[in-house]
Amino acid sequence: MRPASRRLILFDIDGTLVNDGGASRDAFAQALATVYGYRGDVGRYDFSGRTDPYIAYMVLRDDGFSDEEIAAKLPALWHAYIAGLQRNATPDRVRSLPGMAALLEALRAMDTITLALLTGNIEPGARLKLEPPALNEYFSFGAFGSDSANRSDLPPIAVERASQRDGYRFEGPDVVIIGDSIYDVRCGAPYDATTIAVASGKTPAELLRAEHPSHFFESAEDLRGMLAAICEG
Repeated sequence: MRPASRRLILFDIDGTLVNDGGASRDAFAQALATVYGYRGDVGRYDFSGRTDPYIAYMVLRDDGFSDEEIAAKLPALWHAYIAGLQRNATPDRVRSLPGMAALLEALRAMDTITLALLTGNIEPGARLKLEPPALNEYFSFGAFGSDSANRSDLPPIAVERASQRDGYRFEGPDVVIIGDSIYDVRCGAPYDATTIAVASGKTPAELLRAEHPSHFFESAEDLRGMLAAICEG
């Protein structure tokens, strides 16, 4: 019989674990200008819950680029973006969101919990964002925008990596996805995952509630409630 208390906890980054003070958006805009000559306003796009590749195609298609033109320069885009993010992701800009440090500490102390990332960031960008608030130490693996442009592809990737890591196959509600966007909730639905929406990012609380997550919180500062939702499903 599978121990029902064991959980794989998948954390989104932007708006969930950290606020980066616009560091990544500024770096992305500069990279688009450098590599593609893009001169539009990326500020008019909502990046919440989107993968980095999805964002690149969304913005550049609107500017008249073909998919072939976009794909040809993606490696150069990521190189320029990461260089910019290395400059921008400073401790004064990238900060852990309220309640998250305490939540991660509590979860790390539990031997029935496996922590991982589920984020639209390409992995090098994810690691850069987590470095200033010292959150990388909690996450040895995850699923990233560099694995797929489609966020709904990421949960099974994370599950497979968890299986390879400790030989245990997480299924259904034992996979817990924590995020601040509608896409964090939606990506868990096809897999019957437990979804926890936290209104700590840019998505209004009423929109998150309308997605019918398994649990909803205004912030992670409700430590007792968050732990109950995570551990009890």
